[in-house]
Amino acid sequence: MLEDVDPFVGTAATDLPPPTGLAATWWSPKPLVGNTHPGATYPLGMVSACAYSGAYPTGYGRYDLSTEGVPSTLFDNPVASGFTHFQQSGTGAIRKYYNYVRVTPMLEPLDALGARWDLLDEEASPGRYAATLGNGVRCEITVGPKSAVHRYTFPAHADARLVVDLSLGGLAIAHGATVPLRAHLATLGPGTAAGEVVVEGAPLAVHVECDAHRWRQMLWYDRRLMPGSTRLDLGGIRPTTLRPFGLLWAGPTTAGQVVEVRLGFSLRGPGQARTNLAADCGPGPASFDARHAATTRAWDEHLGRIEVECPDPARRSVFATALYHALLKPCLAPGESPFWPGDTPFAFDLSTMWDVYRTQLPLLTTFWPDRAVELATALLHVCEEEGNFPIGYRMARGADRFSRQASALAQTFLADLCALDAPGVDWDWALVHMHNDLRRTYGEDYLLHGVAHPVSHTLDLAFGYWCTGRVARRVGDHALADELARYARGWTAAFDPATGLLRDSTFYEGGRWNYSFRLVHDMAGRIALAGGDEAFVALLDRFFGFGAAPVVQPGERPDAAEMAAGYALDRFEGLNNEPDMDAPWAYHYAGRPDRTAEVVHGVVHQRFGTGPGGLPGNDDSGALSSWYVWASLGLFPVAGQSLFLVNAPSFAESRLHVPGGVLTVETTGFAEPGPGTSPRYVRAAWLDGQPLDRTWLPAARVRRGGRLLLELGPEPAGWGTAPEHRPPSYPDGTAAPHPTDPTSETP
Repeated sequence: MLEDVDPFVGTAATDLPPPTGLAATWWSPKPLVGNTHPGATYPLGMVSACAYSGAYPTGYGRYDLSTEGVPSTLFDNPVASGFTHFQQSGTGAIRKYYNYVRVTPMLEPLDALGARWDLLDEEASPGRYAATLGNGVRCEITVGPKSAVHRYTFPAHADARLVVDLSLGGLAIAHGATVPLRAHLATLGPGTAAGEVVVEGAPLAVHVECDAHRWRQMLWYDRRLMPGSTRLDLGGIRPTTLRPFGLLWAGPTTAGQVVEVRLGFSLRGPGQARTNLAADCGPGPASFDARHAATTRAWDEHLGRIEVECPDPARRSVFATALYHALLKPCLAPGESPFWPGDTPFAFDLSTMWDVYRTQLPLLTTFWPDRAVELATALLHVCEEEGNFPIGYRMARGADRFSRQASALAQTFLADLCALDAPGVDWDWALVHMHNDLRRTYGEDYLLHGVAHPVSHTLDLAFGYWCTGRVARRVGDHALADELARYARGWTAAFDPATGLLRDSTFYEGGRWNYSFRLVHDMAGRIALAGGDEAFVALLDRFFGFGAAPVVQPGERPDAAEMAAGYALDRFEGLNNEPDMDAPWAYHYAGRPDRTAEVVHGVVHQRFGTGPGGLPGNDDSGALSSWYVWASLGLFPVAGQSLFLVNAPSFAESRLHVPGGVLTVETTGFAEPGPGTSPRYVRAAWLDGQPLDRTWLPAARVRRGGRLLLELGPEPAGWGTAPEHRPPSYPDGTAAPHPTDPTSETP
């Protein structure tokens, strides 16, 4: 799988073949660009490193800020002023753009720092990025969990230099820069230096080692050298007083001379940064090859958790890259909390729960439960120290609330972990914070009035109560669970029985149609509220564009009228945005898994592709890519409910290396799919040789491994249509446990 990954996917504006059929009726309001970067990364690691142009939103690439339609360009071709660390992945306007500690190999005087050179001969693979700058220096970067190693091959020159800029941060767009508040920098000896900058309230420390010991080593300030100085201290920096500062090494080079620079990072001071560098890269001085090999092994192990049989190299690449993108965030940095003591788990770049809770977090829970527990414990510490579970959390002081996005999403994640009996979480401690958090922000409106606006928060909070009730029963507090069940039933207040849709309200990045088909914990009640199976399916068909005419997508800088006309379609967004990610699977609950197959087929084979333009929208920290992984495998997680919905996979066979062994998903009647093919339907299923009439599997059963055999065909055959074969619902708000045997009669 490793060799199939293309980190350049999603780095440019969407460039997919014109959609056909059902997919041509979907409308995409959000930016038509993946917003990813091809930099060097480590699975769920703290550090990334990439060429820096200052473009939005990762610092890599050519684009200006965009929130709708096709992005505008800042640069005509790929350029870079150096190589920075800490990048977002696939996000939009999140206001914290990192790109700290720029390293620039130069043949020019220091006054030229900040100039952009052409990026030539770019290469990228998991754990490595390489390019040649227009000044002739070949540049390679790899990273470890808390470190980066750069290798530069210089041409012959009388006075080359390697410049480290600690003052840079953010992007070269309006209001995109990050200004450090305080900084200090010191040389420790030949080839060694350390510093710390306080950015966005977080103290970021770096320990730097360079193997060019015969070169001159100097500090610099305001692009002027400071010969003889060994320390630089700055305080009270403001945008009006900021002057660039850093250190450099300079000296003559022969053609092909190689210089390595190693950087260890920490949020707990230069001493720990030095320790982190030694742990990641050894004693040095040279460490690029060893660090790259170790990072490659880590990526190979992570990507090897899922194997697929596919003769098409393009589809293999799309899948492998999606799994790769799903494992970039959040950044897990154990023992690195700068805000509270103790060697506890710490995490940042949760960007945001609203994006990742449906797809990416279930991926961690299923395949890497130990990392999921690490993240959960970090979130519990955030809640304990800062008073709320975050919706978004950055390498910055205080949680980003993003309060309008959603409520109670950490409860969903924790409920899944609890139901799987994942070790390592103190569930009594977790329950206290889960319960208290439900009463904060929009939760107060929900308690007082039975509804919260945006009305999607009413669904969030009702489900949060349901999820918290699962944990209450797990720890034996049945009285609390019964109390929570009453509030879990409040989801009905969000809907208008006259339309079968959500009530009129404000909505975050969508409308009531986008939010009306999320998978609540009582889908049977939801369908009844809409008027029954036929009425509910008719609403879904209308939403997904069955029988509708093709639509025109927004162009560059669309005006208000163009966007208003598109929103008025009330149409599925084709995975361009998050609110309706789980809507295709709502058909399962009405006995129409065939419709799910048709919609998912259109998304998987027409909304994802190879190359820089291969994503239909912002990848949002792997949320979009995780959706593709699940949909391609024919298993979709219902977040918080610990079950998977079964659909026709897009591979003849796949092997999922889960905690209990290997789950093999095999097919008969498989036909190689593509954009112009018709969908295949599940006609019958068997689990470990026993007939599986239900369209779902408990998550605990998936984690045990086994053999799932799916008979596929060009026409549906009634599989999963009977009411008793549909996924479970919980009308009384009680969070009953799921059975481990999906063929049992007890839901």
